[in-house]
Amino acid sequence: MSGGHSSYTPGTAIERWIDARMPLPRLMYDSFVAYPVPRNLNYAYTFGGILSIMLVIQILTGVVLAMHYASNTSLAFNSVESIMRDVNWGWLLRYMHSNGASFFFIAVYIHMFRGLYYGSYKAPRELLWILGVLIYFLMMATGFMGYVLPWGQMSFWGATVITGFFTAFPVVGEWIQQLLLGGFAVDNPTLNRFFSLHYLLPFMIAGVVVLHVWALHVTGQTNPTGIEPKSATDTVPFTPHATVKDAFAMIVFLGVYAYFLFYLPNYLGHPDNYTVANPLKTPAHIVPEWYYLPFYAILRAITFNVGPIDSKLGGVLAMFGSILVLFVVPWLDWSKVRSAVYRPWYKLFFWLFVIDSIFLGWLGQMPAEGAYVTMAQVATAYYFAFFIIIMPVLGLIEKPRKLPNSITEAVLEKNKAKA
Repeated sequence: MSGGHSSYTPGTAIERWIDARMPLPRLMYDSFVAYPVPRNLNYAYTFGGILSIMLVIQILTGVVLAMHYASNTSLAFNSVESIMRDVNWGWLLRYMHSNGASFFFIAVYIHMFRGLYYGSYKAPRELLWILGVLIYFLMMATGFMGYVLPWGQMSFWGATVITGFFTAFPVVGEWIQQLLLGGFAVDNPTLNRFFSLHYLLPFMIAGVVVLHVWALHVTGQTNPTGIEPKSATDTVPFTPHATVKDAFAMIVFLGVYAYFLFYLPNYLGHPDNYTVANPLKTPAHIVPEWYYLPFYAILRAITFNVGPIDSKLGGVLAMFGSILVLFVVPWLDWSKVRSAVYRPWYKLFFWLFVIDSIFLGWLGQMPAEGAYVTMAQVATAYYFAFFIIIMPVLGLIEKPRKLPNSITEAVLEKNKAKA
């Protein structure tokens, strides 16, 4: 889908002059106008464009906020309050940035679940998937460091707890912790480090996004049937067919984002973070932002030792392993059929996995005691079993439904069924 002769024709002398020296207009035309996409893409495929818009919003608001932020433990909290009260439209920028982080993660989770459902990680798109997981990993690091910057109670104690995880690693653990902290405790050097990295990482994310889009245009988009386009009738130009759908989805998504921005700006935050950080007063219940809660639940689910691995190290390994396993998903699913639409058993286990992930998120905010620990252990077991056991086994034993001969045939059959 990525090859072929360009159909771009410069319309003016200036366009011809630019095209002969730096064919950027040709690149944009071939990538976002004439680029062929499967004719059966649904709204689940619009979240890539939504994520691009959210990344731009986060970078722009973050740059302006950085102009007014004071990266000092004695000034940080008050500088954020000053942004809210004294900077023109500062309240709007701050709420756009803080709520934008949550909606960024909402979009990326939907995007990743869509990839798992439609098999977007299968050959030849393994590198495309790996780049996407790398973007997610960088997002998590960026979000964590950004959460520390307001220097509220949850910011301080969240940084204390998370950086303390690294001490579980033998030999290098304490060295890594001190490197992150800039000392032996969360203090001014920590805040400076986190502010610098929080400012830098979004630009790294943007760079990986460029590689991600490049890889997408080389291999072409997947589609709900999981069948590669076989003829010109299987595809349509990106513009207007995909752009109109993307634009509508963006309007709806940004509408929900705006509702939270103007009516529920603090709903997704934690009230303790509106109290200045106090190293002498520990919050009753330390929890991360909601988008980290499933992994926090996995961390706390490991309450037992496994041989020489104690429970603390086991929890940290499980937490990082729950992310790292995503990198090897293309080699864990052995089925030759890409889309879950034609894999009834995989579809069942996939939706159980979605429920399990949401359940882990709920458990992450509950106290690590009693039945909550047992439920977290069961949910964690299923999380890893889905990738390590269910995916490979189903690839060997599952009998998929009959695939259509082409995308066009699948579309016609669907339209016939509706009629």
